[in-house]
Amino acid sequence: MIGLAARLQHSGPGAGSTSKAKKLQSRRSFTRNAALGASLIVTAELAIGTVWLLWPNKTGAFGGEITIAETSVPDVEGAPFRYPEGQFYIVHTDDGVEALWWKCVHLGCTVPWVAGQIQFICPCHGSIYEYNGSRVSGPASRAMDAFPVTVNDNGSLTVNTDPATVIIRDEYSPADAVPYPA
Repeated sequence: MIGLAARLQHSGPGAGSTSKAKKLQSRRSFTRNAALGASLIVTAELAIGTVWLLWPNKTGAFGGEITIAETSVPDVEGAPFRYPEGQFYIVHTDDGVEALWWKCVHLGCTVPWVAGQIQFICPCHGSIYEYNGSRVSGPASRAMDAFPVTVNDNGSLTVNTDPATVIIRDEYSPADAVPYPA
């Protein structure tokens, strides 16, 4: 009789409630920990993004001012000087010098100088630009963008590659070029 009472006591309505409570508690703990972990990940991403955004650009790299030595300035109508760190070409026309952003205005592909055709030709969709960055043909609707250029006293150039200062041009104008001493 004692054995039957013991069995009834352990098989009653509250028999499994202890293990269910542990399962519910572990589910709650899991949910809480998952929410806490997700919050920490989002906070870390925001902190890293903020630091990256506020970190100053390196001198001589894209986004800042870059100095180009006088020896790197091409002759009038000479092959453009390609500056990879600044993402631009220096071109020298009869009107002066320009720093052409090598990004195609159509969809942003890098536009190389094709010496054999004496033009900039976009490999993505075939936009063609003249030496001074003016549009010849293709899906691009306007001339290549340019960066502000300053000619220094020693003949070197300073190019401001901050995207906020880019010169957006519908077409080339001789006034776009900065006079360069001969």
